[in-house]
Amino acid sequence: MTTELLAPLDLAFWHLESTAHPLHLGALAHFGPLPAAPGEEPADVLDLLARRAAAVPRLRMRVRDVLIPVGGAAWSADPDFDVRRHVREITLPGADFPAETARLAAELMERPVERGLPPWEMYLLSGAPDGSFAVLVKLHHALADGMRAVAIGAGIFDEIAAGHRPARRSRPVPPRPPLSGFPGFPGPGRLLDLARDRLGDLGRAVEVGASVVRASRLDGRPTAALAAHSSGTRRIATATLSLERVHRVRRTTGGTANDVLLAVVAGALRRWFDERGLPLPGADPRALVPVSRRRPGAPPGPGNSLSGYLLDLPVTEPDPAARLTAVRRAMDRNKAAGPFRGAGAVALLADQLPPLAHRFGAPFASGAARLLFDLLVTQVPLPRSALSLGGAPLRALFPMAPLARGQSLAVAMSPYGGRVHIGLVADGAAVPDLDALAAALTAELDLLDPPGDDDARA
Repeated sequence: MTTELLAPLDLAFWHLESTAHPLHLGALAHFGPLPAAPGEEPADVLDLLARRAAAVPRLRMRVRDVLIPVGGAAWSADPDFDVRRHVREITLPGADFPAETARLAAELMERPVERGLPPWEMYLLSGAPDGSFAVLVKLHHALADGMRAVAIGAGIFDEIAAGHRPARRSRPVPPRPPLSGFPGFPGPGRLLDLARDRLGDLGRAVEVGASVVRASRLDGRPTAALAAHSSGTRRIATATLSLERVHRVRRTTGGTANDVLLAVVAGALRRWFDERGLPLPGADPRALVPVSRRRPGAPPGPGNSLSGYLLDLPVTEPDPAARLTAVRRAMDRNKAAGPFRGAGAVALLADQLPPLAHRFGAPFASGAARLLFDLLVTQVPLPRSALSLGGAPLRALFPMAPLARGQSLAVAMSPYGGRVHIGLVADGAAVPDLDALAAALTAELDLLDPPGDDDARA
């Protein structure tokens, strides 16, 4: 049976999970009605989902413990794999289908995936009067980071399942020159390379570790409104912004579209504090902004490959333009340092720990996130081409990120089809008014780019 050891960061995610803090990613995709030729029945979406999911090799793998290395775990093919245990249909009342899908998605996201099986689930949500439908996908974080989740999930779409992948040209990797030494044993030159690499990794780990200690907020600084004693419940809300308007702001002010979106999140939080009647925090809340360590154009690869930036969201700044300037400058500093430095790169420390440390250190590490950051804000890229399922066009896809222990809010964003689709996941008890925060995102973009007649018609 083919096996593959879990990468250190995957192993960390696997052991950090608890019943109250499930560590799976999610996506809620909305599709238009299924087309059908006269006299023909529309496609059976549930059967289509099941067949395409079963054809993705990674989705047939489960996690099992191994003897060596001690404390480690490995992916192995599930000999009793049954895709129907993972793909299910739920019919909803059609009166307010979008609201019902968000409510049900929140309930489903509360539940950890079953550990004895391949760690993923997929739900077809039907019942809309116009024949449209939604699909909720859950993937354990050990199985996928954002980019790999897209690669795995893309297998259900018509364009990818049919083999219409865009051709990707990759540069050939020159072979490493042969090294002298005994057969099967690296020569002195290779040993020196390995030693240098290892010392470099350890030096980087020490540097990141020191940054983590310096950045840890041991004085109770975490923003109270964004901290939570987990209730084990979830709320989900969604928002949709015009990508053209985001780029219009970017072209005027400089920076990146992600800078604009981060400033919109900061302004929305400020508005949300005000509408709740809460005083502004004494210090700006800190966001962890995940960064992929994968090279552009490279295949997703087998393991999580993440780093991150820490960003103080300028919630206490009253001027929207000044908020955007503050975000842009802070992100420029992060990028100048790179994803391998600073406290935001804490994920890199996982690579330096033995499997046994992940297994027994997880209960202590799980509560450390709130000492570093208050919320997660991440962007998940999607293919630029139009996507469909059984001929039904994809209208929107809202990504959903997991909540760390002690935190109440995660924000995930995906551009697609000229829109930025934003998924908000919150602790149900700590943030009962999540819809108000979602509405504040639209209001904040209006401050940076007042809508005109064309925007109103879009």
